[in-house]
This record gives sequence, structure tokens and C-alpha cells, in this order.
Amino acid sequence: MTDNDPPWLRVMSFNLHVDWPASPRPWRERRDVVAHLLRMERPHLIGTQEGLHGPLRDLEADLGPEHYGWIGQGREGGSRGEFMAIGYDRTRLRPLEYDHFWLSGTPQEPGSNTWGGSWPRMVTWVRFHDLSNGGEFFAANTHFDDASAYARERSAELLAERLDTLAPDVPLIVTGDFNTPAGDSTVHAALLTRADLVDTWEAAEERGPAHGTFHGYRPPVPGGDRIDWILASRGTRVRRAMLNDFAPNGRHPSDHLPVQAILRTAR
Repeated sequence: MTDNDPPWLRVMSFNLHVDWPASPRPWRERRDVVAHLLRMERPHLIGTQEGLHGPLRDLEADLGPEHYGWIGQGREGGSRGEFMAIGYDRTRLRPLEYDHFWLSGTPQEPGSNTWGGSWPRMVTWVRFHDLSNGGEFFAANTHFDDASAYARERSAELLAERLDTLAPDVPLIVTGDFNTPAGDSTVHAALLTRADLVDTWEAAEERGPAHGTFHGYRPPVPGGDRIDWILASRGTRVRRAMLNDFAPNGRHPSDHLPVQAILRTAR
């Protein structure tokens, strides 16, 4: 890297674990750890899953709305249900346009669920201007179904199709909890092939320790299933990829490990 090269982009995918009444791991007991982790890592781009409207507003307040902006809506429409919110560092990125679609046979219908999944699933996308180099890239964030393999396969097909339509001319970054292991799934292979993407973990010049990304508040399993991914356009240079096991005094911020990549988008 020379002084003339554009700065690296720090990207994170983070399932925040949905907060629900009587949860044994309520958001109010994890909020400070999540905020601490994000302040420490300072990602430029954050794709979140399972964040509800209230916790996302909390994070906006904790990180400072002057520092981070947030884009998203609930999967049931408006502020209802889990968001696939995208956070961005205002000093580095400026959103140019954004929208949402649902992973169903009626993708423009909020809350639609036609493929037998356990819940409505969706994608939030943003086209960004990178203030560091004047370039643009397209970010998409999602959470595939946990119960139905058929729904996941159809979701991968639709996402690849939409990426080709919405962003044929700029680099892509896709974050998400895909609820299926990387490397041995038709979902992973379909996205890499049909959308011409690479898995940043596999493409990284340097990697941290490999763990399963879902740990359920127990010690992460070495070599376990990596179901949370950061994907990017072929040709993206990935300096480092890591799974963040930050848990001060055993306090995990979520039941998933945040996935991180330091990269430069393909130009």
C-alpha cells in the first residue's frame, strides 16, 4: 500500500440477536458491550441483522448520529419487526440511494413470505459514494431463513438476480447471516457464481482464528460453521478477515460473532 492508494474500507456483518420480552439475554444488558465493540473497531460499513427499532436507535445515540448514519426498515414494514439495517461512517461514506426488497415471490410487498420460510426475510441496499476516493459501491445486507433450505436457495437466486440488475456498474459488498455454512452449500456457491462474488474470508491475505459464527453465548467452537459472511465483487483486495470474539469478563455482545473484513473494492 502506497500513499497514493485509497484507504482501506473496514466492513462488519453483525447479527445483534433480537431482543424480546423476558429474553435471558436482554438488550439492556448487552447494549454497552455492543457500543464498546463498535467504538473500538470503528467499521466504516456495518450490516446488522435482528436489530429492532429501539436497539438501533440506542446504537445511533451511543455512537453519535454525527458519526454514524443508519438506513433500514422492519421486515414487516415501517418500524415493525427486525431490521436489516446498514450503518455507515459519515466521514467516509455518503449514501446516494437506497431501498429494500423482500425475499419472496412478491419482493416489493413488505412482510411477504411465499417460499415457506419461518419469517418474512428481506434485503436492504444502499449505493454509496466513497469520500476517500470519489468512487461508488453498492452494499446489500440480508438475513436468510433459518428453517427452510428451499427458501434459502430461492433467496440466493433472487439476491443474485437483483444485484445484477441494481448494480451492474459498481463494486458490490454483501453482508448477512445466511443460516447455512460457507463452502458446502448451494447457497454459498450460487451467490459466488451467479453474482460473481468472492467470500472475503477465503480471499483474505491474512485471517484470524476460525470459529463457528453462531455460539449461543457459549465459547466459540474452533472450526465451526461460518454462517455469517461478507461477500464482495471478484477482484476485491482483502487485507484481513476476522471473527471478533470480544467478550469482556465473559459478556458476549450477541449470540453471533461479528464478521469483519478490511478491503479495497474492485474498481
